[in-house]
Amino acid sequence: MGNKNSCCSYSSPPPVRKNNTKEVPGFFEEHLPEGEISNNNLQHISEREAADEGETDPSVDPSAGTMFLERSKQNLENGITRKKSMHQIAPQNQNSVPNSGTGGALKKSSSCSTIYLDDSTVSQPNLKNTVKCVSLAIYYHIKNRQNERRLDIFDEKLHPLTCDNVPDDYDKHNPEHRQIYKFVRTLFNAAQLTAECAIITLVYLERLLTYAELDIAPCNWKRIVLGAILLASKVWDDQAVWNVDYCQILKDITVEDMNELERQFLEMLQFNINVPSSVYAKYYFDLRTLAEANDLSFPTEPLSKERAQKLEAMSRVMQDKFTAEALKNGMKKWSSMDNVQQACPRRSVAILS
Repeated sequence: MGNKNSCCSYSSPPPVRKNNTKEVPGFFEEHLPEGEISNNNLQHISEREAADEGETDPSVDPSAGTMFLERSKQNLENGITRKKSMHQIAPQNQNSVPNSGTGGALKKSSSCSTIYLDDSTVSQPNLKNTVKCVSLAIYYHIKNRQNERRLDIFDEKLHPLTCDNVPDDYDKHNPEHRQIYKFVRTLFNAAQLTAECAIITLVYLERLLTYAELDIAPCNWKRIVLGAILLASKVWDDQAVWNVDYCQILKDITVEDMNELERQFLEMLQFNINVPSSVYAKYYFDLRTLAEANDLSFPTEPLSKERAQKLEAMSRVMQDKFTAEALKNGMKKWSSMDNVQQACPRRSVAILS
């Protein structure tokens, strides 16, 4: 992966873990003289031992709860305050009359001429709001972190992303949600990444925290997020952005640093970059739950003629399918009320009330 300067074309010293952390065996291969074989090679995915009971990995197991959703429930009363979106404006005072044009509650509603719908689906998420939700998940990861376990490869003091001097208290203050969103949005806009890539980024981030026993903190969140985006873009997109292209976005970072970041990120994931569809769907719906809990509503869009035709075609296919199934079972789709006798039992597929 990467540009012509492959991330595996040169050796580098193993990273050093900081603070009260324990080294995870098997993550970093020793660089031995030619002809010697190391016994610390990573196991194949099929040879790895299953996780102990109670230690399920949410980035692999679709039945395990996501880490960001659990951490967002801590100190929920101190959640972030958001501005109301344009499609739902709260009343400015209790005495205002709704829809009176004097600051009352305004809400886009469907009518005979215009139908509004939430066009964000699990297969085609809304890009802007998905990036906002992922940034919000990262915000809660940092805010409600359990410890201060770090690795030097992600430390912004040791590997700065800009040529500006890193302040001495760079690891003391948690970033705001807007700051995280601005950083992620800049990368996604410049690299033209998709909303699905944002969800994969969050999956890799939580897998890294689980496998490497790390904590995302003010001192390392930018480089961890950058590594996750870099890997997710290459796994998801057929025509991925090269490492040298990210150096055009982040002017002061070198290709060698990007290659090393990618290499060590892969090693910490134990080269497990597979994301099952069930895990992807779980993260998508948990992000929707997180958005609802933080008043981050997905925008409603007017139903266009082209979109309506696609929905109509899909509904006709399903209607024909259910009709054929009913006829196969000897049930009529409809019958005239004139032929209904009082003595005969009446059957109905559904009762509308």
